[in-house]
Formats: sequence, C-alpha cells, structure tokens
Amino acid sequence: MNIEYSYLPYLMAALGSFFIGLSKAGFGGGLGMLVTPLCVVAFGPKAIGILLPLLCVGDAFSMYFYWKKWEVKNFWFLLPGVLVGILLGVQLFGRFSASHLNFLIGCLALFFVGFQVCRKYIVQHARVFTPSYSSGVPYGFFAGLTSTFAHGAGPVVTMYLLPQKMNKEVYMATTIFIFTFINIFKLPFFCIDQSLINLPFIAPKAIITAETLRIGLYCLPLVPLGVWVGVWLNRKFSEAHFFKIIYVLVTLAGADLIWNSRFWEWF
Repeated sequence: MNIEYSYLPYLMAALGSFFIGLSKAGFGGGLGMLVTPLCVVAFGPKAIGILLPLLCVGDAFSMYFYWKKWEVKNFWFLLPGVLVGILLGVQLFGRFSASHLNFLIGCLALFFVGFQVCRKYIVQHARVFTPSYSSGVPYGFFAGLTSTFAHGAGPVVTMYLLPQKMNKEVYMATTIFIFTFINIFKLPFFCIDQSLINLPFIAPKAIITAETLRIGLYCLPLVPLGVWVGVWLNRKFSEAHFFKIIYVLVTLAGADLIWNSRFWEWF
C-alpha cells in the first residue's frame, strides 16, 4: 500500500475532529453534518464509534461558552422520544451491513443539504409555536434514532427549534445543551454489547472499542482547538459564504457514500 495513501483516513479524521469543535462553537453549523460522512468515508462504519467520545469532548468545551443561556424546557419535551429513539437505534445498529449504513448516512447528508437550502423559507413561513410534549416526543424520537445511526440529528432538532424564533445565542446554547445530553445518553449503550449484558435493547456488538478509542485519542486535541477557532470566527466573520462551501462538501460526501453502498445490488 502506498504509505502516503495510508495516512489519508487519519487526515480526514483529524479534519473531521477539528470540524466538530468548529461547529459546536457556533460557527459553520453545516460542518456538524459533514463530520460523520467524512469519517465514514475514511474508516467505514466504525467511524460512528470513533466520533462519539470526540463529540462529547466538543460538547463539554462548548457548554462553557454558552453556560446557562439555553432554554431547558425544550430538552424536557424532547427527552422521552430521545430515549426511545436511542434504545431502538442501538438495537438496530448491529443489524445493518456496512453498505446499508453508508446508504443511510449518505441520504441523511443529502437531506440535510436540502433542508438547509429551504431553511430561509421555513424560517419566514413557520408560525411561532409553544413547545410541548405532543410536539417534542415525535421530534425527540427521530432525533434519538438518527443521532444513534449517524450522529445526524441536527436537521431534526433544528426543525423543532427554528419555529420558536429564538435569538442566535439562545438557539445555539439550547442546541448544544440538547446534543450534550443526547450524546451522554448514547455513551453507555455504545460501550457495551450483548455478550456482557444480554438485554434486548443492548447492541449485538460494542460500537466503541479499544481501536476506536485509540484512533479518537490521536484526534482529541483538535476538538478544543476547533471550538476556540469557532468562537473567534463566530465573532469576526459572516457564515454566509462559508456555508455554501460546506453544503457542497456535504453533498459530495453523501453522494460518495450512497454510490459506494451499491444500493442497486440490493434488488
């Protein structure tokens, strides 16, 4: 194997880790959806296990910059659905082949881009509503499910929060608060499998392993660096042009995952 090519997955993972911090800090929100496809292209399905500890680190650093600026009520309304979605997602995770997972993550990436393109229209035409359990539980379920499969609950949570017309700081703080606890809830289920605890809602195989932790450890310093750079950029620059680049990258990564899944062979 060409030695230069062998380092490419690690370079992509390092870039993804930096993007985690950058997006968690509130600059380049589209980067959050780019991270999973980028790392799955590099490492395959085990990227899901590599990313979760890094996401938790990014959450911890981001919470510091937005401390107590969130609206906790949104989290409580989403929580019951989130828990059910995580439990179902963990159980189903081991049932998917690598090609199925690639296809799913690729579709989520393309859906994210489509949603972001229509986001301005949604913001302009969505009616302000008061969050409640009746609306929060179904959104929470899909957030927990997509977050478990692909760390891709961003569009779901965004669709729930946008109509509430929060200011930017409260919106970012609330988003960070919600994802911090979603990731914390996922963590124990990613670390154990049915060989240790034979329960129906435990994954057949552990998603976080010694190998995924080792790879993640190499990338760990880039997460707080990305948070710091993101906070600085958020105060200095507009995101408008930056978003366009990110959406193109997410589209390319998503299309690549769908193509490599060879979904046409399933039929």
